[in-house]
Amino acid sequence: MLLDLPVLKKGTFYFIKDGDLDLVLEDKTKRGLTVKETSIDEKLKVKADKGMIHDMDGIGHWVPIRWYFSKNQFDLEKVSEYAEKMEQKYTELRELTCPDDD
Repeated sequence: MLLDLPVLKKGTFYFIKDGDLDLVLEDKTKRGLTVKETSIDEKLKVKADKGMIHDMDGIGHWVPIRWYFSKNQFDLEKVSEYAEKMEQKYTELRELTCPDDD
């Protein structure tokens, strides 16, 4: 089960877990979101579990919950690069929307 996988690295907004065949990058901001489909992520070109979120207008948007990076093609360093980009994006968003929160 994905929850039981060993954590190799973690940030404020992500976990990188050690699967049998894949390094799994999990977005902590999507915890609790139900997986509705598994398909190829358009940006990273790897398998991803996706859920649906709705904006203020009720329009649904597919969002990745976790990505599966094949150990044959990716190492921890490369997956960490993607994780740190996500970390930076969420940190900047938090600072923009909640400038007084620490």
